[in-house]
Amino acid sequence: MTKILGLLRHAKSDWDDTAQRDFDRTLNDRGRLGAETIGNHIREHGIAWDMLIASPAARVVATLDGALPELEAIFDKRLYLASSDTILETVEAHAMARDEEPDTVLIAAHNPGLQEVLLDLVSPARENDLFKEASVKFPTATFAVLKCDIESWADLKNYCATLVHFARPRDLNPDLGPQF
Repeated sequence: MTKILGLLRHAKSDWDDTAQRDFDRTLNDRGRLGAETIGNHIREHGIAWDMLIASPAARVVATLDGALPELEAIFDKRLYLASSDTILETVEAHAMARDEEPDTVLIAAHNPGLQEVLLDLVSPARENDLFKEASVKFPTATFAVLKCDIESWADLKNYCATLVHFARPRDLNPDLGPQF
């Protein structure tokens, strides 16, 4: 049995108002385009997500509104700037609270925690070219899919997964590539 864990980093946030609290920052124009682009890609990728758990930060909420408005999110404040351990604990807590355990869980949150999850779950023996890309940088609005060799989300631990998909907005739309 395997479980599928998706990781979605929020899109590019707006830094124009420097007095605004970090939690309340929403997306800039580039972020809105990135959210829409990655949302289309996630739908085309074809995984039916049984559960979406997300940080309640404004930039994550705005990313989901632009990317995946059809999915109902469970917002959990523990995911705001969470570490890898907290993210994994949050997945387990929500997945195990259901009568029937979901097979696919998508997390929408922040870095560095999301990249740390990927680095923690993929064993050195399972590193591939996708992993090498993801380990260098996990940019805004990036989407990754991990195939976890586990029976239950309670078994989610280091080295149980293989990175099977990694997409950055710049891979899908050249207008979203690095700015110089």
